Amino acid sequence: MMFRVQTYYLLASLIITGILPFVFPLWNEASGKSFYFMMDIAYTALFGLSSTLSLLSILSHAKRQQQFVMGRLNMILNLILLGLLVYRTLTASGETAVSEKGVGMFLPIFSIVLLVLANKAIKKDEDLVKSVDRLR
Repeated sequence: MMFRVQTYYLLASLIITGILPFVFPLWNEASGKSFYFMMDIAYTALFGLSSTLSLLSILSHAKRQQQFVMGRLNMILNLILLGLLVYRTLTASGETAVSEKGVGMFLPIFSIVLLVLANKAIKKDEDLVKSVDRLR
């Protein structure tokens, strides 16, 4: 069944990593210019891979174990993205590069939370199927 709880969590994660980075800047520079994820190839690649993994995980709804593994990989990818964002803001020299953080910096955190919830739901489904198989 495609319309399970984990599908909605994965869809929300897909929206967060695939659509919202176009709307919210990662940070605002001291000159007042907004820095979007498209301005750096590393951010573009990581956000793109994360949304692709979420989409593939939604489409592999019949293979729960594969869906679970893709969710874990997506969490690791978002942690790398979050680490890269934190590193970039901490190594900036004073007010020259990053003036204020944008909402886009927190998108990987929201995505990680949704992926954890999706993996919990996938695990719950897998345990239910295993318990039914024991009764047969």
